[in-house]
Amino acid sequence: MRIVLGITGGSGAQYGLRLLEVLRSLGHEVDLVVSNGARKVMELEIGGDWETKLSLASVQYDLYNIAAPIASGTHKNDGMIIAPCSMKTIAAIASGYTENLIQRAADCMLKEDRKLVLVFRETPLSLIHLRNLTLLKEAGATILPAAPGYYYHPQSVDEVINFVVGKVLNTFGIDHDLFKPWDPKKAKQEVENLE
Repeated sequence: MRIVLGITGGSGAQYGLRLLEVLRSLGHEVDLVVSNGARKVMELEIGGDWETKLSLASVQYDLYNIAAPIASGTHKNDGMIIAPCSMKTIAAIASGYTENLIQRAADCMLKEDRKLVLVFRETPLSLIHLRNLTLLKEAGATILPAAPGYYYHPQSVDEVINFVVGKVLNTFGIDHDLFKPWDPKKAKQEVENLE
């Protein structure tokens, strides 16, 4: 697959970086765009050598390169993920305002009826946030909050990140081993053992 990945300035840059790592390790092509806000968040949340991880992308475009191939609906790809997706970016996409390449590429996904997955981490949500998310869902986007499950008993922050990343991959039908799927038989046995 060829996936467009946008990383914006919402908290949770780890989700975007981990998606990039996993997609590339599974042999998928990734067209990457990183916002200026995302770079600042990476400095604050991650530190270290996060730029080396960005170099894993098949190609990386400048945020304001509106002439990039992914700014056109004619660019062949299998969809786009924005992780994390800031509420500013959600508002821009919901209103059709395409000031930068992430917003324009997302707009192309919607107009071409391609998969657009928006991974946001904001909480709590205002009525404005909810209305923007509703507009995007109605337009065909997949709204995927960075809300990890705990039924698999994660032991580290990395496992929590992997759960959300795995849920994103599931929306594209991409096989992975980032977490074990829900097993109702095992859950039933655990409940019976408690009784």
